Amino acid sequence: MERKETYATQEEYDRHVIHYQDVPIVEVAPSMKYHIVSGERITVGFINAAPNAVGPTHKHEAEQILIVMDGACEEAVEGKLFPLKKGDVLVIPSNVEHGTYMSDKGCQILDIYSPPRQDYLAKLEEVKKSQKK
Repeated sequence: MERKETYATQEEYDRHVIHYQDVPIVEVAPSMKYHIVSGERITVGFINAAPNAVGPTHKHEAEQILIVMDGACEEAVEGKLFPLKKGDVLVIPSNVEHGTYMSDKGCQILDIYSPPRQDYLAKLEEVKKSQKK
């Protein structure tokens, strides 16, 4: 197929494209490892959670969309359990208490937050600084 656009230069490519697996891992809860990528108005977390890991109950300003990419988990939202499997998408409103129980096989999740999770970005910066030492 013919394309009318020109290809991006390497500099343009480097400014816009991130290979998420090259982003340092941030452990946001025990046995829950995140690769965090953020723009001005959104944060994305690529999560690899160990079997039986627990994401403690918490809440945050950001709306959250949780997408189960592989495995399974149970998400507790406002005291109700939602069993989730590969392909399920859960929308969690702003400032709603929630937490996660991973299955005995673990779980890979894509979390999307808006506005960005400043606490996660601060943890990412701490990890980057510690890797420079």
